Amino acid sequence: MLMAKSAQAPEGAVKQKQPKYFEDQFDDESVLYVFRKHPIVMRKGLVLGMLGPLLGIIPAAIWPDLGFTVFFGGLAAGCLLGVLVFMPSWISWHFSVFIMTDQRFIQITQKGLFHRAIADLALVQIQSVNSEVAGLQETLLGFGTIKMQTYVGDLIINDVHKPAHIQKRLSNVLREEGIQLNSSGNFPSGSVQPVNIDETIEEEDEEDE
Repeated sequence: MLMAKSAQAPEGAVKQKQPKYFEDQFDDESVLYVFRKHPIVMRKGLVLGMLGPLLGIIPAAIWPDLGFTVFFGGLAAGCLLGVLVFMPSWISWHFSVFIMTDQRFIQITQKGLFHRAIADLALVQIQSVNSEVAGLQETLLGFGTIKMQTYVGDLIINDVHKPAHIQKRLSNVLREEGIQLNSSGNFPSGSVQPVNIDETIEEEDEEDE
């Protein structure tokens, strides 16, 4: 009897909400696919971070009489400096994601520690999804460009990891959601010029400054 009563849910019971993947996710929105850019976007921070240990051992290299204590102490301090220099690049890469839900395509861009931008596009506005790998570096390291044709212009995402694979996944998600893609790749008359996401965000940063 007790088991039977516990199995029956109260009439006014509220269904438990699914956990949200990101802060601005709608209550009735489901995340279908998530991807990031290639780690190559962290190359600048990595190169600068590697200079930290070198700077740390310079005093011991110039004055060997200082001993191993100064050498290893400088090396440790240089490694710490390198991590601090590299950290903003890692944060920007890790927290910058592209999300495909059952309602929209969302880009969350993290610039350093204190700048975060969110842009979204309704799925019904997407006409086609294409990928491009150009040059020896992109071919060897496995990254390239994703181009989305939309009714408001071309959406260009650079430095994407495995662009052909991601392009296929995005196209499959759109088809499963009933979005008819334009295989011809032609824009309707009156469409605007291509929009590069990275360049747009950099322009916004310059305006804020």
